[in-house]
Amino acid sequence: MLQNVIAGLQGVIDHAMVGHFVGYAANAAIGVSWQIIIVVIVFATSVFSGMGVLVARFAGANAPDKVNRVVYQAFLTAAGLSLALGAIGWVAAPSLLTLVKAAPEVRVEALPFLRAMLVGIMGMMIFFMLSGAFRAAGDPRTPLRLGVLLTGLTIAFNLLLIPTLGTIGAAYGTIASSTLVSAYGLWRMSRPDSVIHFERGMSLAPDLAIIQSLFRFGLPTGVQGIAMNVAGVLLLRFIGSLEHSAAAQAAYAVGYTELFAFITWTSVGLMGAAATIAGQNLGAGNPARAIAGVWVASRIGLGAAAFVGALFLIVPGFLLALFGMRDPQVLAIGTLLLRYLSVSGLFVTVALCFTGALQGTGDTRSPLYISVVSQIVVPLGLCAVLDATRGLTPGTIWLAILLGHVTRCGLSVARFRQQKWRQIEVDIDPARSGRAPVGEALD
Repeated sequence: MLQNVIAGLQGVIDHAMVGHFVGYAANAAIGVSWQIIIVVIVFATSVFSGMGVLVARFAGANAPDKVNRVVYQAFLTAAGLSLALGAIGWVAAPSLLTLVKAAPEVRVEALPFLRAMLVGIMGMMIFFMLSGAFRAAGDPRTPLRLGVLLTGLTIAFNLLLIPTLGTIGAAYGTIASSTLVSAYGLWRMSRPDSVIHFERGMSLAPDLAIIQSLFRFGLPTGVQGIAMNVAGVLLLRFIGSLEHSAAAQAAYAVGYTELFAFITWTSVGLMGAAATIAGQNLGAGNPARAIAGVWVASRIGLGAAAFVGALFLIVPGFLLALFGMRDPQVLAIGTLLLRYLSVSGLFVTVALCFTGALQGTGDTRSPLYISVVSQIVVPLGLCAVLDATRGLTPGTIWLAILLGHVTRCGLSVARFRQQKWRQIEVDIDPARSGRAPVGEALD
């Protein structure tokens, strides 16, 4: 939780600085670009979800050699994917901005930012891999240290670059800091006292058996993330069709992407904790403790979400003004959004905790199906119906977001309580070189 809050501050600072130095069109540009970037990252880092399932199980079963092998293959896979995504992203960036109907003034700021971030994505990819690996192995302090270092460097770079370069300065700062921190994290794994250890001279050849297992468990999580973020991209299309589209996109970028992140940061941290607790305890043959862990995580998340939601209701104008949001139209739309998000946060935090518990046990397909229903069918379906009948307003779009979160929470809790995850087995059979590891995700 603490790592996510600290790391997330870099996005807050990015938005606050570009809002003051460039204007709200730059806030919208960063928000729109990140919505696209997250779709790319979620797909590429789906391998890390599979890695987390395997690492947590093997750590719980006290099998460090298997932990090291899995993490090393995840690193090789992430590096290869990063190179491919950089090349594709540069070419596809204009079409992606057209897809989300970025307003002309927003597109001018967004295109160079988006291209730079996609080309320089390897640092972020490796950072996510390192954080997930250490947490799943039972070492949450190293990811915290890396996150603090990443945020500190990003703030320093952005203070230097944004005032002179504008929006793209935020991209350069993020790329530079993530690259440096990832290099340090990889060096950290070479130390003998690390819970995950990379030996000198490890082969660069891929182990197809392990990689297949990474994608077997990770791909459903990646598709789930894509579904959620594609839904966000499509939601931006509905926002872009509103009468005051630029103002609405800016309010969404700040209200949902940044301010609501004070709830999602802690919730994602709890999701990772629930996944680790569930996976390690299932590997150690103690499923009752996995159940207890997710309920504890949910109670912590509800407390944090209630506190932040109260701030959304009490001082919305002050919060928006921190990002340079002083235009009356933007303030009105943003204040309305924060009212809905004050309720949404309660459902989101519980949903993410139970999603983590499901994924940690190896049930990565159920969260995918739940996300399709709750993040695509419900909110986008409602927006489409209202757009064709009554016409859309900011309030109806914000309501659609809330109903999607409520649906996700209910389905996630119900699926976990069925306890079918107890039947999932995970292992790597070293006797069958080149064969796929044993491990069945639920149908």
